[in-house]
Amino acid sequence: MQNETNVKNKLPENLGRRIGMSLAGVIICAVSVGVFKIAALGVDPFQSFMAGLDFLVPLDFGLLYIIANAILFFFAFFFDRHYIGIATFINLFLLGYITQFTYAYLQTVIVEPSLLVRAICLLIGVVVICFGSAFYMTADLGVSTYDAVALIICNTWKKGKFQYVRIITDLCCVIIGVTLFLIGGGKAGSIPTIAGVGTIITAFFMGPLIEFFNVHVARPVLNRATKKER
Repeated sequence: MQNETNVKNKLPENLGRRIGMSLAGVIICAVSVGVFKIAALGVDPFQSFMAGLDFLVPLDFGLLYIIANAILFFFAFFFDRHYIGIATFINLFLLGYITQFTYAYLQTVIVEPSLLVRAICLLIGVVVICFGSAFYMTADLGVSTYDAVALIICNTWKKGKFQYVRIITDLCCVIIGVTLFLIGGGKAGSIPTIAGVGTIITAFFMGPLIEFFNVHVARPVLNRATKKER
């Protein structure tokens, strides 16, 4: 009986709500990346890195995404496995393929979009990816392996505030992604499609915007459920 009680105490409150927030958050983020690709004005920093890697390495994007994130997974596992959970594995195995499906579908709906439509898609993508990230971060059932890097640096290593650490890690991703793209034979004129105005916006505003949604949306949703249970 004591062992059963200990196990129950280790389970987080509102587990069902947290799982739902984690799953919804990851799916929302995956869909947003597909929207970014339609905008073709630059993807978010990590996807900028992935786009450069995808251009260089001749593998299916979904598989390549799993491999790249598996490497980051071991980083998080070694330094602070607290950030590894259900959402981590959902992100690891599904996000790449959901993004692939979303982009393929949107291409059939939004054919040859104008600059205005692309700009609207960009703004939608920025807001949606930050909204989704806030939900699965607040759920605290694990985050994406990339998000874990900034969280470990600021929370585990105590090396700065999240929003500023996130800006630095995002900039590193963009620089590496563009470098890989050029090494793979990409043309300089095509760089804005993977590292453009959208990338700049997300690199500088994604951290603060995620924190905004954490404070004003995700945490209140979770706290409201906690109060109801009590």
